[in-house]
Amino acid sequence: MPDDLDSQAEDIWARLKPKEPLPSQCCGSGCRPCVFDTYQKDIERWTRAKERGDPTLLTGNCQSVQKEVVALSPESFIAFQLESVEALTEDTNLYRFKLPSAGSLGLQPGQHLVLRGVVDGLEVQRAYTPISPVTAQGSCEFLIKLYKDGLMSQYIRTWKAGQSLEWRGPFGGFPYKSNKYGQLLMIASGTGIAPMIPLLQAITDDEEDETFVMLVGCFRTYRDIYMKDFLQEQAHFWNVTTYFVLSKEESLENLPWSYREKTHLGRLDMDVVHTLVKSCQKPPFALICGSVEFNNDVFSLLRRAGLDEDSCFRF
Repeated sequence: MPDDLDSQAEDIWARLKPKEPLPSQCCGSGCRPCVFDTYQKDIERWTRAKERGDPTLLTGNCQSVQKEVVALSPESFIAFQLESVEALTEDTNLYRFKLPSAGSLGLQPGQHLVLRGVVDGLEVQRAYTPISPVTAQGSCEFLIKLYKDGLMSQYIRTWKAGQSLEWRGPFGGFPYKSNKYGQLLMIASGTGIAPMIPLLQAITDDEEDETFVMLVGCFRTYRDIYMKDFLQEQAHFWNVTTYFVLSKEESLENLPWSYREKTHLGRLDMDVVHTLVKSCQKPPFALICGSVEFNNDVFSLLRRAGLDEDSCFRF
């Protein structure tokens, strides 16, 4: 009988033992804690509980790895259910998706996923960056601009709430570490602001991160600025400054008072870039995101303004 009881106990502890995460559950971008770090802590907790013969020491957390991170894979697609669509401008919407579990995507700030769609029998794939916080649980959001003749835009226009869409990833991203840079100079055009948003939020959510941030958003008009409430909220932090370059706005008098002193009317040129670099609190590391042409032009301007090539990152 004692042998039978020992065997039953071993079976119970074997079932309670945390499962090691699959390689696909790790984003490979140096997350802290990584899913494997969490797994190691769960194994240590399980070992202590087994030695003491007390399952309550597990605190119901032995399967936390599976609950915390959605099992994304760069090679295969996973379905997210569309929950809602919010129009931000005439051609850009905020799409909110329900994740297949209550966990998070487990991405590094600025990493993107690839969406797959079918238009007239032709499969198309496009990359989009989630703008939701990297710690968001159970859902994620994407800022997507729709183009008149874009194939993927045609597909996205057919979406309805409750529909499941296929994604794979993660890819890319900026390997950011807290306090690695004294000053970040983020320069984005249009939806190029997407990878900047979760990175900015990660910095302001971390009380130990003292990185200065200047976010420069380039848009056509004031009405075209995305995420106004979020950006205004972030600008209240002691280490965050926002600035806007509006290429088609006719007069500063058309803007709210709070925008007039931090907005340039016209295009982003050498004078503006030089002023931005000089106004940084510390020598900046620049992040650039927009079209290929925008990225190359801004990179050239920053180099002329004195930044080294190694002090610039293009998404």
